[in-house]
Amino acid sequence: MEKSSVKKNFFYQMIYEVLVFILPFITSPYIARVIGAEGLGIYSYANSIAYYFVLFSMLGLKNYGNRTIAQSRDDRERLNETFSNVAALHIIASTICILTYVGYIVILKGERLYAIIMGAYVLSGLFDISWFYFGIEKFKLTVTRNTLIKIANVICVFVFVRDADDLWKYCMIMSVGTLISQMVLWIPLKKYVTFVKPTWSKMVIHIKPLCILFIPSIAVSLYKYMDKIMIGVLSNKVQLGYYENAEKVINIPMGIITSFGVVMLPKMSNLLATKNRKESQKYMALSMKYIMCLAYALTFGLAGVGTVFAPVFWGEEFALSGILIMGLSLTIPFMSFANVIRTQYLIPSEKDREFLSSVVGGACANLIINTLLIPVWGSVGATIGTIVAEIVVCLIQCLAVRKELPLQIYLRNSGIFLLFGIAMFAAVYGVGSVMSSGVVTLLLQIILGVCIYAGCCLVYFIVAKDQMIVGMLDRLLKKVKVKL
Repeated sequence: MEKSSVKKNFFYQMIYEVLVFILPFITSPYIARVIGAEGLGIYSYANSIAYYFVLFSMLGLKNYGNRTIAQSRDDRERLNETFSNVAALHIIASTICILTYVGYIVILKGERLYAIIMGAYVLSGLFDISWFYFGIEKFKLTVTRNTLIKIANVICVFVFVRDADDLWKYCMIMSVGTLISQMVLWIPLKKYVTFVKPTWSKMVIHIKPLCILFIPSIAVSLYKYMDKIMIGVLSNKVQLGYYENAEKVINIPMGIITSFGVVMLPKMSNLLATKNRKESQKYMALSMKYIMCLAYALTFGLAGVGTVFAPVFWGEEFALSGILIMGLSLTIPFMSFANVIRTQYLIPSEKDREFLSSVVGGACANLIINTLLIPVWGSVGATIGTIVAEIVVCLIQCLAVRKELPLQIYLRNSGIFLLFGIAMFAAVYGVGSVMSSGVVTLLLQIILGVCIYAGCCLVYFIVAKDQMIVGMLDRLLKKVKVKL
């Protein structure tokens, strides 16, 4: 099969991951003012419940399907067989989940309308075959189709959602949009794979690894989505609305980090399957350095502008979201470090048990802290639980690979970016503290932060003679000279 460029795949996947979060983020100031914190909380609660049914329908396909397809993509016959048997298991699981969700709607007493509308989102799990395209590294195909649909979603929100009574329309747009985005990926499928008759004997061999990678998905969801359900149950929908908006801000930069992991997983799986360990180690060392450089920029940048950004963007009603942004931003470096270890070593090396233990540990820590703190502090308690959970996940993964990966070198190479981030935060937060909250203050904070961090990093890369960055600068200067 034709080889794909890591740079191009990262670019396409980054666009998609960022758009998934940034398009709802673009509509969030409008939605915050139109339907308010309580309406946003109602949507978030219904969406979180539906998410769990989608999660069970997907089993562990996001990682296992990606990895398995990547390992068999060079043999068309093997690829056809692998896809057909894995897809058959997916269809069975999805059908069971859809029927169970119908049962949930029947017994539900309150807010049934929103649960019915979110049924389209649950149905989307049946049609999700993005794992196949990721495995064969056809990122451009998924990105272009889904981007158009996401943009259409945004247009529909502004056209049809006019006041608080249109909350059901907002739920409908988001739910049906997801379903359509999954269905369109079936149209070009026959160009890349041929469906053959699945057999139970060949399906069964995928069940155990799917379940092993499914458990981490459940565990991760416990502190990604269960915290929202717990806020809704143990506190109130208004607190959930504050948390929902703060999390949207964090999800945008994390989309960039996640996109790199999605791109590198099939690449690393293929390298390790072909015993090319030296090349895989080179990729991982470079990934860790640049990802942590970006992670610290995002962490301290968001923490610095959070309290000014929230009231400017969503209105004074959402001032508490600014505090939550500051807290949740602390999870970014831990999530980033763990993401590189997970997607570029643990999963490609089939060290699924180590991955499992880390996310189960994080989920347990999150549930305990949420149970204790949400009834007292609401969304702030959930934020503390999320921070602790991400730290626990990162520490357990580091302990699992400490004898196999040069973690001390990774930490030493990224330590300088931590110092740059702290310097940026001090300046940015200081400006926000002495100036009145407003658009001008926010813009000044952003410009100052970018100049400080980017300037420090640029000087560091030049002094350290970083081959990739210096090479990019040389090529850029040559192009400028040619134009002049």
